[in-house]
Order: sequence, then structure tokens, then C-alpha cells
Amino acid sequence: MREDARLLSTRQRRFAWAGFGLTAAYAPVVAYLSADGSWLLNVVVAGIVGTLILADDASRQPQQAGADQ
Repeated sequence: MREDARLLSTRQRRFAWAGFGLTAAYAPVVAYLSADGSWLLNVVVAGIVGTLILADDASRQPQQAGADQ
């Protein structure tokens, strides 16, 4: 794997963390204030952004040769 083969730049990673934190904190507020299930959208978006951050973490880890043996 190339050294520069990453999903997110450092700036994009900071925005992803900020977006994850904001949507994760906003979901309970929307759940309390709304009578319908529209709060679930915030949970789904936070889950997608969290998955993107985890995938970026995995791409930043060095590959170990023979780790599966």
C-alpha cells in the first residue's frame, strides 16, 4: 500500500470528527423535541461518519506482512 493512500486529509478528518460529535450530540435533542422518528436520521448520519473515520484509521495503519499466518 502506498504511503499516501488515505481516505481523508487531516483537515477532512477534523471536519469528520466535528460532524460526528455534533450529530451524535444533536440526536437526543431531536428525539426529545420531536414526536416522530425523524431523530433516527441523525443517528444514521453519525453512524456513517463514524464508519468513515474507522475506515480512515484502518487505511493509516501500516500493513503487517504475514499477520494472518
